[in-house]
Amino acid sequence: MKFKKSLALMCAAAIGVSAVALGTGADEVNAAQTVKGNAATVNAAITKAPKYVFLFIGDGMSYPQIQLSNYYLSAVADTNNNGKVESKSNLSFMNFPVAGSAQTYDSSSFCPDSASTATSISTGNKTYSGVINMDETKTVEYETIAEKLKAQLGYKIGVVSTVNLNHATPAAFYAHQSSRKNYYEIGQEMIESGFEYYAGGGLLKPTGANGDQENLYDLAKKAGYQVVFTKADAEKLGSSTKKAIVIDETLADGDAMSYDMDLEKGEWALKDYVKKGIEVLDNDKGFFMMVEGGKVDWACHANDAASTISDTLALNEAVKEAIAFYNQHPDETLILVTGDHETGGLTIGFAGTDYDTFLTNIENQKISYAKYDSDYVAKYKENKTSFEDVLKDVQNLFGLVTSANAAQAKSEKLVLTDYEYNKLKTAYDKTMAGNKEELSQEEYVLYGTYEPLTVTITHILNNKSGVNFSSYAHTGLPVEVFAQGVGQELFEGYYDNTDIYFALAKLTGVK
Repeated sequence: MKFKKSLALMCAAAIGVSAVALGTGADEVNAAQTVKGNAATVNAAITKAPKYVFLFIGDGMSYPQIQLSNYYLSAVADTNNNGKVESKSNLSFMNFPVAGSAQTYDSSSFCPDSASTATSISTGNKTYSGVINMDETKTVEYETIAEKLKAQLGYKIGVVSTVNLNHATPAAFYAHQSSRKNYYEIGQEMIESGFEYYAGGGLLKPTGANGDQENLYDLAKKAGYQVVFTKADAEKLGSSTKKAIVIDETLADGDAMSYDMDLEKGEWALKDYVKKGIEVLDNDKGFFMMVEGGKVDWACHANDAASTISDTLALNEAVKEAIAFYNQHPDETLILVTGDHETGGLTIGFAGTDYDTFLTNIENQKISYAKYDSDYVAKYKENKTSFEDVLKDVQNLFGLVTSANAAQAKSEKLVLTDYEYNKLKTAYDKTMAGNKEELSQEEYVLYGTYEPLTVTITHILNNKSGVNFSSYAHTGLPVEVFAQGVGQELFEGYYDNTDIYFALAKLTGVK
C-alpha cells in the first residue's frame, strides 16, 4: 500500500485521461479529459467506467477507529504469542491496492458535521455544518452523484444505513435541505427520489415535527414502494423488486439499528442488508450503493470503545459482501471505503498506561452503552438499586471488579483502583440523582450529555485498555479512502473530500 503526498503528483505521470459518457459503463475510451476538484486539477489514465459502484462511509470513522479495530483483533488473536505484539491487516479494506487521505473541513469549521461532509462527498461542494446539498446561502441546491447516475445513466440506486434513513449522511445522497433537522421534508425527498432500495433504521418524525402530517410510510406506499418492517418480508425481496424501503425489525436507540454487539442470534446485521441490496439492484445498466456504518459515530460520541470496534467490524463484514460481488465482476466494479469525519478524538494510548496497551480487556464488555442505559440504568433509577448491586452488573457486563473481589478478575488490569472506584461512585450518585441540574464545565468534561454512570464505566474500561477519547464531538482529522476496482488509481494521495465526488463523476461520465 503506497501513500503519496498529493493526488496531483500521483496523476502527473498518467499517460492519458478518458471521458466516459455511456449507459452501461463498459465501453473503453481514449479521449483526454481533466478531472477538476476544488483543491487541484487531476489527470489520470482511465480506460472504462465502473458499472457497479459501492461507497462505504463509516460515520465518524477515521484512522484511529480503523487501527484500533485492527489492533484489537490482532491482540485477541495473539494472546498465546509469548507476549510478542504483532499486527496483521485484519480488516478487508486494509488490503485494498490503493489508499488515500481526505481533508474533511467544511464552510463552518475544521471540525465539521455529517451533513456538510456527506454533501462534499456526494456533490463536490463545501457548505455549512447542518446543511444538506445546498450552498452557504441556503438557496442553491446541489445535485448528487446518486441522482446524476440514476437520471443520466439509468443506474439503480441503493442507500443503506445502520441509523435512520432520513439522518444526515443517507439524506446527503437524495435530499436538499437548509437543515438536517427537517426530517419530514427529507423523508418526502427520499420518497420522491425514486431510488430503488433503502434499508436500515426507521424514519425520524414520520408524521412531521408536530405529528400532524401524513405518515411517510403511507406516502411511500402510494409512490409505489414496498415498505417492509420484518426480516421475513425482507428475505422475500429480490431481482423482481421495483422499489423497496426496508426498516430493520428490531430497532433500538433512536429508532436506529442495534449496535452490532447487541444483536441477537438470527437478527440481520448491516452485511445482510448489503447482500439483499445487491440482489435487488443488480441489473444490466449498473448500480450505485451507498452504505453507512452510522453507529460508529454514535459509539464514538458516547466514548464507547467496545461498541466503536464492534460496529467498525460490522462495516468491514458489509464490505466483504461487496468484495464477493467484485470477485465476480472485477472488470466492472469499484469499491470505496471512507469516512465523513472523525468523532471523539479517539487515541490508542493513555497517560495511565504509559507506553502499554491492554486491548484484550475490551472483550470483557458484553453490551453497548445504549443497551446498558435502557436495560439496566433505567431500572436502577426505578428500583433505587444500591451501588453494591450495580457493581455486580458492572463486573458481569464490563469485567471491572473491586479490590475486594480481585480474585474474580479475569485480569489484574481490570481491578478498580481507589481513584477509579471513587469516580464510579460519584457517577453513580449523579445518575441516581437524576442529573436534573445544568452540568458544570467539570461535569461536562467527565460525562458529556450521557448517563454519568454509563460513560464513566466505559471511560474506565477504555483507559485500562490503553485507549482514550478527547471529545464527545467531532474532530478535524483527515479520513481514509481505500479503493479497489475500476478507476482505483484516482483515489491515491492526499486531497480534499470533494475530490471523491469529482473522481466518481469523471469515472462515470456524469455531468
